[in-house]
Amino acid sequence: MALHFERAEFDRRRTAVVAELKARELDGLLMFQQESMYYLTGYDTFGFCFFQCLYLGSDGTFALLTRAPDYLQAKHTSLLEDIRIWKDEGGAQPAGQLRDMLDDLGAKGKTLGIEYDTVGLTAKNGRAVDAALEGFAALQDASGLVDGVRLVKSEAELVYVRKAGALADEALEAGLKLTRAGADEGHILAAMQGAVFTGGGDYPGNEFIIGSGPDALLCRYKSGRRVLDANDQMTLEWAGSYRHYHAAMMRTVIVGKPTSQHEKMLAACQDALSAGEAVMKSGHTAGDVFDAHAAAMDSHGMRNHRMNACGYSLGATFTPCWMDWPMFYTGNDAQIGPGMVFFAHMILMDADSGNAMCPGRTYIIGEDGPECVSQLPVEMICR
Repeated sequence: MALHFERAEFDRRRTAVVAELKARELDGLLMFQQESMYYLTGYDTFGFCFFQCLYLGSDGTFALLTRAPDYLQAKHTSLLEDIRIWKDEGGAQPAGQLRDMLDDLGAKGKTLGIEYDTVGLTAKNGRAVDAALEGFAALQDASGLVDGVRLVKSEAELVYVRKAGALADEALEAGLKLTRAGADEGHILAAMQGAVFTGGGDYPGNEFIIGSGPDALLCRYKSGRRVLDANDQMTLEWAGSYRHYHAAMMRTVIVGKPTSQHEKMLAACQDALSAGEAVMKSGHTAGDVFDAHAAAMDSHGMRNHRMNACGYSLGATFTPCWMDWPMFYTGNDAQIGPGMVFFAHMILMDADSGNAMCPGRTYIIGEDGPECVSQLPVEMICR
């Protein structure tokens, strides 16, 4: 088995989730979120694009229902022993086979939690599960139950987060070596992702974001590469990923000379980042971090150019996104505490002037405040 943690680590996680099941008076949990499966058993796959479910009983029993291509995947990457297969065939009804598995495990008539809020359970499959289990077991939405346990990382997990941070730094340095007037975005992107792979890392939960010229004002990946002009701007959002643990970063790189608006925007971002760092610790909430960032941005006259969120939790995540719960936005009362990991992004997009400035980096929350996992300063980067 290719487990990335000691058995004792997995035992601790299972014990914590079982305790939460009992606290909610649930007899078991139906997991469709790949992050939950990986966290609790080590099971590593992108097979969640098809129907699959990991069951955890309140007695600690695990059972996985998946497709044949993932049988050996689960055997090799996880501690799972009870792995059952639903067959690809015309008229296949995996939800019905899930009911049969649960019946075999003594779950009939029980109250079961279920993860509805996940890309691992499409609306169609969710309706099929509801129909198959109607009258068989009582279902309660337990989305976020495992997420709440995953939020605080162990020391073993933080080793991987710090490694991801180092890979993120190496990725930026590799990309910057190629950044100059006339450079192709594709070469820069390849160098950055290549640095992560060379360092032993993984594909990230979503694509690296790269955009220059007008596309520097975009916050999403888009198809099509561009060659940099003599005077240009390029926004990068990327992540080091190691054992699926992410350390996301963000920068806007200037080719040539920055505009006066670039300089004003960077000053606002630096102040906003410092303000967020000051409250990124125990005794504060995710909403407090956003509010501190917003106040700093607004004091620089950047209200119309900032976002309505400024970061989010990170962990071991899978496609389609590396974002985790909770997010930094006003009114979010999720408490911040030691062992949590957050990406704080200070995004300014000035559509009127066409200027962007978007620094961001990842932090581990310690007893006394945030520890940045990047060694690179937040400053103007010109090439």
